[in-house]
Amino acid sequence: MKFGLIKERKSPPDRRVVFSPSELVEVVKRFPDAQFVVESSDIRVFSDQEYKDLGFEVSDDLSDCDVLLGVKEVPIDALIPNKTYFFFSHTIKKQSHNRALLQACLDKNIRLIDHETLVDENGKRLIGFGRYAGIVGAYNGFRAFGIKYELFNLVKAELLLHKEDLIARLSRPYLPPVKVILTGHGKVGMGAKEILDGMKMKQVSVEDFLAKVFDVPVYAQIDVTDYYKRIDGTAVSKSDFYKNPELYESNFERFSREADIFIAGHFYKTGAPKILSQAMLNGAHNQIKVVADISCDIDGPIDSTIRTSTIADPIYGYYPRENKEVSIEHPAAVVVMAVDNLPCELPKDASEGFGESFIEQVMPAFFNQDKDGIFSRACVTENGELTEKFRYLEDFLVEK
Repeated sequence: MKFGLIKERKSPPDRRVVFSPSELVEVVKRFPDAQFVVESSDIRVFSDQEYKDLGFEVSDDLSDCDVLLGVKEVPIDALIPNKTYFFFSHTIKKQSHNRALLQACLDKNIRLIDHETLVDENGKRLIGFGRYAGIVGAYNGFRAFGIKYELFNLVKAELLLHKEDLIARLSRPYLPPVKVILTGHGKVGMGAKEILDGMKMKQVSVEDFLAKVFDVPVYAQIDVTDYYKRIDGTAVSKSDFYKNPELYESNFERFSREADIFIAGHFYKTGAPKILSQAMLNGAHNQIKVVADISCDIDGPIDSTIRTSTIADPIYGYYPRENKEVSIEHPAAVVVMAVDNLPCELPKDASEGFGESFIEQVMPAFFNQDKDGIFSRACVTENGELTEKFRYLEDFLVEK
């Protein structure tokens, strides 16, 4: 089977890749029937020469490859008909800006497997960049705090190479005794936790976070049972929340009254209740000064996330009284960091971490007849049609 590593063509440029040069060596060692061609790229974090030095073909022509592996959306005019593609298509939630891309996959008879749809039999994601989104997002949250209050000016994460470099910058004694609240225990939340623990920030219990004053920076990590409550006042359980989100409402205001920085690393499903509302941020007792929204869901659970931001311009001010964007220098502004492609700022580490997971979780399915059903669950389009699991996208395709 012949695989092609495609050049990332989306703008702004994305320097990530599915496999680093050394990981390709590992893939071929473990799966001798796998052949690879690397599409020439002048932006990839690993140079063409690094692949060539390890014996891999670098070419501008991938037309004889069976499977094409990328990271972000492939421009329509770059799609090669009748191929199998793996990339983040950003179509399965009916994202309108990619409607034409999904239609093109059907028109060009492309078998599309979205990295996001690669799940196990329990629906758990197998691969992704969530950990690195959490790592960079936490760093950016502290960077935003320093800029807002002119306390320190951390360099952008994209100018550093590794997670350890970010931690080294944060480990200097910059911070006053702030309180940080972190949501989520998935890959994103735990990635953010790596930064907090790496910089030796003290973790405290929810009870202490809410009740005590500290003379050092502290953080608490919370989950749905902490920041949601049942409307009827009965006991909260995680399983019940996931089954019946409409029966819940936010219980986050008790944290917004105590936290200086909110790092949002939770998973959000459309239809779930708000977590942090405009009213909370506009409340007389609100203490939140920075929202680092790693999850970055527009019109989602965090009202201050009114738009995505960019790596080039990662922060903006939110004025809760009028629910609008203002300068971060506005005295009542809450600073929002809502970059939606955070792993791009740490492309080497992110690529290597993604490739490691792809080797372990996905590559075997190419050579064992997909015995665990990974590809059959993940395939979005095939033979010019939406697969049964993704037929719900039919009405999306006909929308204007």
